[in-house]
Amino acid sequence: MKSIDLPDVQSRPSPQNFKLTRVGVTGVKKLVTIRRPGKKTAVPLVVKMDLFVDLPAAQKGSHMSRNLELVSDIIDENLQKPVTDLESFCAQTAKLLLEKHNYANFSEVKAEADYFLEREYPSGKKGLEPFKLVAEARAKSNGEIKKLIGVRVIGMTACPCAQEVIKTLGKYEQKDIPPTHNQRNITTLMIEVPGENKSVDANDLIDIAERSFSSPTYGILKRKEEGQLVFNAHKNPKFVEDVVRDILSAILKKYKKLPDDVIVVVRSESEESIHKHNAFAERVTTLGELRK
Repeated sequence: MKSIDLPDVQSRPSPQNFKLTRVGVTGVKKLVTIRRPGKKTAVPLVVKMDLFVDLPAAQKGSHMSRNLELVSDIIDENLQKPVTDLESFCAQTAKLLLEKHNYANFSEVKAEADYFLEREYPSGKKGLEPFKLVAEARAKSNGEIKKLIGVRVIGMTACPCAQEVIKTLGKYEQKDIPPTHNQRNITTLMIEVPGENKSVDANDLIDIAERSFSSPTYGILKRKEEGQLVFNAHKNPKFVEDVVRDILSAILKKYKKLPDDVIVVVRSESEESIHKHNAFAERVTTLGELRK
């Protein structure tokens, strides 16, 4: 059978001469195997990925199938040799994207996976609680690569404002803890990992985020434990702004040896119970700026 020369429509000139910042595919699901340094067993993660490159003004389209082929090739290799962490997997992918798309000057890879960590419930029993593991990597054609590791954690905040208003009404003795309204808080914490540095661990980031809430939350709680959790949270009321600032303070204490130019991203949203809107706070900064 005679072979057919198929047209490469993507490589044709663009009729509109505009560069595009990101072009690619989103929601690609793959199984990635992670083996942390010093650990004997590997952990399989179902990872959802977004992969992008920039597109020159003169080119009509990006060869998106190359992104999927590349990820499949890397995953095949990963099954034989697990990677040490999700951010390094993203960095490797971002670097190879630029080789696949030789017209691009920038690539970006984002990844997200369900992650389970053992926690002790208020009852004293232990169980696995769900979190989100997130990672990003950006590569440039000059060889520069930045990679970030992070987590998304759900906790609880108790509103300080309503609590102070109830105090002012004088319906509670000073020794009592006035009620207030509660919020489910969703916090994302990301930190850049410079070079081959292995000092940033997702488990530590989860600990930092959970300690910054009014209280952690749990999948399993008996009635007595529910009451104690709410009571403890009301003893520790926090605005969404407090959550972000407490995390920033903990990051400074934890990562004293990391350089000043390391990027830190803290994003927190409290889902309101008495309003139809949510409360939000964010800080995108570097360790150097925080140290000042």
